[in-house]
Amino acid sequence: MPDTRPEAVSTTPLPADSVPSRPRVVIIGAGFGGLQAAQALDGAPVDVTVIDRENHHLFQPLLYQVATASLSPADIAWPIRGILRRQRNATVLMADVHAIDTRARMVHAGDIAIPYDQLILATGATHSYFGHDDWADAAPGLKRIEDATTIRRRLLLAFERAEMAGDDALRQRLLTFVVVGAGPTGVEMAGAIVEIARKILAPDFRRIDPRAARVVLVEAGPGILSSFPQDLAEYARTSLTAMGVEVLTGARVTACDADGVSVDLAEGQSPPPDSALVDGRIEAGTVVWGAGVVASPAARWIGGPQDRAGRIQVSPDLSVPGHPEIFAIGDTASVTGTDGKPVPGIAPAAKQMGAHVAALIRDRAAGKTASRHFTYRHEGDLATIGRRSAVVKRGRMTLTGYIGWLFWGVTHVYFLIGLRYRIAVAFKWAWDYMTLQRGARLITGTDHDGPVGQTATREPLVPHAAPQPQPARAEGS
Repeated sequence: MPDTRPEAVSTTPLPADSVPSRPRVVIIGAGFGGLQAAQALDGAPVDVTVIDRENHHLFQPLLYQVATASLSPADIAWPIRGILRRQRNATVLMADVHAIDTRARMVHAGDIAIPYDQLILATGATHSYFGHDDWADAAPGLKRIEDATTIRRRLLLAFERAEMAGDDALRQRLLTFVVVGAGPTGVEMAGAIVEIARKILAPDFRRIDPRAARVVLVEAGPGILSSFPQDLAEYARTSLTAMGVEVLTGARVTACDADGVSVDLAEGQSPPPDSALVDGRIEAGTVVWGAGVVASPAARWIGGPQDRAGRIQVSPDLSVPGHPEIFAIGDTASVTGTDGKPVPGIAPAAKQMGAHVAALIRDRAAGKTASRHFTYRHEGDLATIGRRSAVVKRGRMTLTGYIGWLFWGVTHVYFLIGLRYRIAVAFKWAWDYMTLQRGARLITGTDHDGPVGQTATREPLVPHAAPQPQPARAEGS
């Protein structure tokens, strides 16, 4: 094992009065797995320190609804200190970890060093551009609140700029949206964008018809929702097409910039009639990335074994080989289930891992030395396609359409933290469903997108010019 002690790092140990005499458990990351582990250690004879670069826990499955103006960030994020405020053995630190000394058992975060006896790495994952990190500015992914508000800003700005544009080609490009990657996030994002354009924004503009917007879902694989049964994936594809989403499978993105994406179709593939793909290029004003993830640098911090995506390859009990005091969970870990298949990087899996590691630490604190293997219990696959439509696979139960959508909504509301948030989100969804309104349509913040009128031509606006919409596709159910 290489020496992973940080070199030339100036850090100061925590003050003596804050160093606990009981076993010290440090958890890096307050996502689903890390937070579950911390809460499961409530009342255990250990002292828990939770470190996260943010001050909030984020419910990522609903992050796309912030990006599409359905929910506000405060609906799906909660202060970590508030969640753990009644847990007397828990301390929360907002800091950015940059190194781990496995010999001295110290975590270096900011200007301090935090000692540990047991360490849980729950640092999650970030976007993977498959070696093309320069695409990140043109095609933001969706992992943090900042990502969601950036995408929301770009989506809404596209319509505002199209309203100002005097050139048909520019207007068409601004009203073309590309989503790269057809996993659950990509499918949900594409469906939400087309609903915004055709149902929410349609009455609000005068010089453009938002229903003329084009949404293109690009997937390099042969089909969408690859983790779902084939019949449900095909149902989702049919539903997206009926809504007006153009689905391109077998289409690998080869270039991405502020004006769109270049796509290479697999052999034997051809774009559908009237496709937005022309000569290997889709001209688009907004691109959203959902094609892949890469793990945090936690494996490099500890010098542990890792897979191609940077996830730490753990032992059956989720400990790091050679370091029984260090555990990796959630998207940080590469775990194989009892069926020989990789454990998916989803919230229920991370929560199960967090609970498993907490139970092991409780056993160790009680003097029990026997270990136990982690067993993953798959709780089902869910993806919403749009308003009144979703696909659900839970054991032998299969749901689609409106019933699937209701099940999806109830499930997600149930897993929100706190009764107040569950009621607020459920009421918000019900109100939006009845009124076709979205209250979080705020354009806030700034980035390189520039002011609203930046991309418009200098032709004078005609005060009462009639809109010149492109032919709208079927609105779907």
